[in-house]
Amino acid sequence: MRYFNGFSLCNEEEFFKEQLIESEYTVAGFSYGAQKAFEYVYNTTDRVDRLVLISPAFFQNHKKSFIKTQLRYFKADKKAYTKQFLKNVAYPSSVDLSSFLCAGTYEELESLLSYIWVKEKIIELLESGVTIEVFMGDSDKIVDTKMSYEFFLELVPVYLFKDRGHLLLPNLK
Repeated sequence: MRYFNGFSLCNEEEFFKEQLIESEYTVAGFSYGAQKAFEYVYNTTDRVDRLVLISPAFFQNHKKSFIKTQLRYFKADKKAYTKQFLKNVAYPSSVDLSSFLCAGTYEELESLLSYIWVKEKIIELLESGVTIEVFMGDSDKIVDTKMSYEFFLELVPVYLFKDRGHLLLPNLK
């Protein structure tokens, strides 16, 4: 399986054992990594049977001012921005993600926030025989779950986890 990490994260795929199937023909990604996984599958000539999008980063419903504000906060204090970001990723669980931290860049954040999911590209992959599944939590503090859910549900199976956030973990407090 080929896996793509979320923004500022590495090795977080251990959280997604329930969603991932080990296969050389599976590609998966979490959040920002879901965007990267999708683009990889869309552009590769390698065989891919299954694409797993876990909490795909979905910001196309936000105004440009939101994106500019996020980038400005990141540039002003990367450490504080990343700390709050990881807290929001983990919500509603209290899991400490510091051991999974890999420094994200301004360019990666800009790419993440400005990415546009294109329905026609998803349909193209489906028509080529790729099975696409989306997993998301209904208590996500990173993306607007309702907008993301409605977008993907028109196209592919979407599994919505009740009382789970971006990382799909239950509240373990």
